[in-house]
Amino acid sequence: MPPELTALALAGLLQAVQFVLFAVPANLELGTGYTSSARDKPPSRQLSTVTARLQRAMNNHFEGLILFTIAVLVVVLGNQSSGVTVACAWAYLAARILYIPAYAYGLRPWRSAIWAVGFFATVAMLIAALI
Repeated sequence: MPPELTALALAGLLQAVQFVLFAVPANLELGTGYTSSARDKPPSRQLSTVTARLQRAMNNHFEGLILFTIAVLVVVLGNQSSGVTVACAWAYLAARILYIPAYAYGLRPWRSAIWAVGFFATVAMLIAALI
């Protein structure tokens, strides 16, 4: 399997881990009565700061994963894999891993810098595939 696809598979697993990191405390904080409901009404209490941040980090990864998936598919299906695209794929994955605690603990401006590494690594993959 090309390394870019391996990084994509691991990014998918990371998304699953992020879901668990958010869902467990959310269920404890809001109660399974609410979290298993249709959620037609807002919860009677709010998530803790860290749990809410874990939810936003998870949602942010869903967004980033779309563009990263496109980049990996363009590189692999276009037979454009190179040292640059491999390095970018691993940089994306490393950034997404580091982003979770950076967001959860409110590490500013590092959270944004880490996000930028992942974003620009993805854009660089697309550009490298077109060159």
